[in-house]
Amino acid sequence: MARQQQLLNVPVATSQRSQVWLLVAALVLTGMSMRTAVTSTGAVLDDLQTDLHAGSGVAGLITTLPVICFAALGWMTPRLSHRFGAHRLLVAALLLMTLGLVLRAVVDSVWLFLLLSLLALSGGAISNVLMPSLVKRHFPDQIGRMTAVYTTALAIGMTASAGLTVPIGRLGDGWRLGLGVWALLSAVAVLPWLPTLRRDRPDPDVERGLAASRLVHSRTAWFLTIFFAFQSFQAYVAFGWFAKFLHAHGVSSDRAGWMVALVAAMSIPVSMVVPSVPPNRHRLVIAVISMSYLIAYIGLAVAPVGGAWLWMALTGIGSGMFPLALTMIGLRARTAETTAALSAFVQAIGYVVAGTGPLLFGVLYGATGKWTLPLGLLFIALAFAFVSGWLACRPAYVDDELAEFAT
Repeated sequence: MARQQQLLNVPVATSQRSQVWLLVAALVLTGMSMRTAVTSTGAVLDDLQTDLHAGSGVAGLITTLPVICFAALGWMTPRLSHRFGAHRLLVAALLLMTLGLVLRAVVDSVWLFLLLSLLALSGGAISNVLMPSLVKRHFPDQIGRMTAVYTTALAIGMTASAGLTVPIGRLGDGWRLGLGVWALLSAVAVLPWLPTLRRDRPDPDVERGLAASRLVHSRTAWFLTIFFAFQSFQAYVAFGWFAKFLHAHGVSSDRAGWMVALVAAMSIPVSMVVPSVPPNRHRLVIAVISMSYLIAYIGLAVAPVGGAWLWMALTGIGSGMFPLALTMIGLRARTAETTAALSAFVQAIGYVVAGTGPLLFGVLYGATGKWTLPLGLLFIALAFAFVSGWLACRPAYVDDELAEFAT
């Protein structure tokens, strides 16, 4: 028991040991599965497009679908969680994700593929919102450490699905095997959550959870939303355009792909460290990771090829804004219910804004034929992220701000 408490630093009774370890396993496995439906598709998009006879417009819809799904389902999640129970909802979402991953890998219609992709993305969309609130509920004194657990697992799963989908596909039925195999991970992720379902029944006598729409009256909620939106904005541009940017400057396609993969790989150690930093040093973290982004963008503008590996590594360090944003969601709410509402508010709006990033970047490049204005867009996004993140680091609670507004 003492050894477990030393490892987790969580005060639990001896009879609760297995429950704690099951919850940690649940966070890890769910985190690893949260982005597999997204990054695995991107890895085989060309083969998928050819096999399903999908035009470029449909291919664009496939890549945009995650943002739409994350925003729409994210907004609905607190209400569904209150009605059915957070653990039950998450298990249902992971099962639907498993079903979607399997079925979309066997269909021959691109429209069926899109429809089933909604199921495949549901696990990630609902997990996005529920994970901060579940960390708040089960580990209220270890928010940073447990956020690090699942965001690190998310980064590992994202990197693995991006890098292994094609090699796995070569062992069998091409892109179909490559996409379908990730259903195993989401199916296994269900198992450690099962013991939590017994007591996860909605109670009509309990006051309904805070509606996400009420958070429009919270300054902190808006600071976090802007911070999340523009950190995701930069990440979407990096994964969507940096390979093409490097290739346009003379880097081979294969090498450019590996360089962008370095961004995802760097997010693994960053996700391990950033959420564990004490809250009183979050502004220092904001400064360091913003400086990493700034140096990377300047480097891409003045020496896009010579220092490309370094610029990609620094971009990966900059991606530490993502786990920091998720950590602050848990720290800026007093209860698990408020955390769920805040998570839904921040991510639903944030993903809509983030989804415009690759589009605007492409429009600016298409209109000018040069990279100056598109890169300028990244500097602007970084400025918004830095200022809003700095303000979101204030030791405030959205619950208190809403109470002040009500009075």
